[in-house]
Amino acid sequence: MIILLDRIVAIAAAVRRVVTGRGDVSRAAWVALVAALGVLIATAVSVVGVLRTPEELAPVTLDPPPSADQVGTLPTDTPRAGQARPAATSPTRPASPQATATSPTPTPEPSTTTPTPTPATAPPTPAALSADFAIAENSLLSYGAAVTINNPGQVPVAQWKLVVTLPRESLRVSSVEGAWASQDGAVWTFVPDESAGQVPGTASVRVTFRVNGASIGSAPTACTIDEVACTGLPD
Repeated sequence: MIILLDRIVAIAAAVRRVVTGRGDVSRAAWVALVAALGVLIATAVSVVGVLRTPEELAPVTLDPPPSADQVGTLPTDTPRAGQARPAATSPTRPASPQATATSPTPTPEPSTTTPTPTPATAPPTPAALSADFAIAENSLLSYGAAVTINNPGQVPVAQWKLVVTLPRESLRVSSVEGAWASQDGAVWTFVPDESAGQVPGTASVRVTFRVNGASIGSAPTACTIDEVACTGLPD
């Protein structure tokens, strides 16, 4: 303000010197000088008015200083005074879970195909048995007979049937060993018992019995083992 007043005074003095030094100043020059002086005076008055009425100016509101708690919780990315604010970057969008998720491995369904059973190996077929008839002991009223049953194969034979046919139904069989005996008229049937049992492979069993009657006229007329004719029958 002092500088402005000093400028006004200096301009007024200059105008005075010009006027007193030159008597032939034109009217237009005077008007210009007076206008310049008026502008300066108006400017000075405006400045003085503003300085004398500061309450009419718009107040400047200042933010209160932050508290100690707020200072401690300031975000780390808040720039300080005079520090350049970092450029804002858009947040990186997380990858979609569907894009990174691994597809579960499908559990294979159990096969519904029924496995073909392996055919069981058929057991070997036993060989056919053979039998030899013989009169082991002869007396006046009876005779003893023996039948040897042979197994030529490797497989044991558990069941067999020996059939002996006598010439008359009145003839009786007794003292049987190695088999069970049953009668049907003149036909006698022998099957294995506990003592003889099965016929082992490449082996033989023996059945003995006694016939009541002399061998002449009482000898068997037929003999079979599993329907195979025996050997050794008397003529």
